[in-house]
Amino acid sequence: MLQYMVRRIFLSVPVLLGILLVTFAIARLIPGDPCRAILGEKATEAVCARFIQEKGLDKPIYTQFGIYLGEILHGDFGTSVRYNMPVTRMLAERLPTTIELSIAALFLAILAGIPLGIISAIRHNSWVDVSTMVWANIGVSMPVFWLGLMLAFVFSLLLKDTPFWLPPSGRVSPGIPNHPFYEVWGLTPPEQGFGMVMHFLARLNILNALLTANWRLLQDSIVHLILPALALSTIPMALIARMSRSSMLEVLGQDYIRTARAKGLTQRTVVLKHAFRNSLLPLVTVIGLSLGSLLGGAVLTETVFGLSGVGRALYDAITARDYVIVQAFTVVIAVFFVLLNLLVDISYAYLDPRIRLE
Repeated sequence: MLQYMVRRIFLSVPVLLGILLVTFAIARLIPGDPCRAILGEKATEAVCARFIQEKGLDKPIYTQFGIYLGEILHGDFGTSVRYNMPVTRMLAERLPTTIELSIAALFLAILAGIPLGIISAIRHNSWVDVSTMVWANIGVSMPVFWLGLMLAFVFSLLLKDTPFWLPPSGRVSPGIPNHPFYEVWGLTPPEQGFGMVMHFLARLNILNALLTANWRLLQDSIVHLILPALALSTIPMALIARMSRSSMLEVLGQDYIRTARAKGLTQRTVVLKHAFRNSLLPLVTVIGLSLGSLLGGAVLTETVFGLSGVGRALYDAITARDYVIVQAFTVVIAVFFVLLNLLVDISYAYLDPRIRLE
């Protein structure tokens, strides 16, 4: 197992380098002037020439890539051209929002998608199966930005002054105390290195609320996550439901399932203990890929609900030609994909003992 993990991590290095190279090249080949995108259309030629020289954009692309690669190897993602601040700090501030939203959306997708898929497989070709798959197809086809606006309209406007009201934007309500756990514990982390890790963990509101026993913050953070998580979970929920159904249908037709029923086992035991456990391999793959897609594709959801996450930062960086942010966030998302794929492959050996990763 350890040899397999080391080999996979080693083979992932060329993949990450290729992603970094392609992103680096595309970011500089797209039309547009980074100087005027950042400083405005009124910037003079002299100002733009000085700006490009200061930022090193006048050097050849391969020279810029070599400099940037050297900075990454030293743990430095560079400094944002637009905000004039280290990208590492921006990652520590923006990434927790996207991670919380993605995990909440995936939790809702799994919570609803797996039971719906199992019920559809058991009631194959019944009205329950047909209606569930119709709703799954609608969920896949429904635009996230439209669904987000409709959810905000219903739960924030139509249900205003009712117990079912939900906040339409933001991560926490104004006035809710949200002190970082390291301040509550009397710690003063450094500005770089381990300090950025502490700052990143403190930006995870639910985790920070648990570590500081701030139950008001915990409740308020969960309430603010409901609407964006619902909007973001529709597509993975539909995918998980359809995959659960197809995988269960394949397993329920096997000989050992008929044998289990012939032995007099209850329907619940046959479905959950025998059929569901043996249908988990494709389901785990879909769940892993869904989490990776959520981490990299929450742009519209974060925009609709006013959340400052990775998607929003990437959109702003692309429109402003802030290459450093685009490259850093792309590399981080790519690393998440590689790690998720590694975890999915390792889980195969535990779900099916016949699989030997070595």
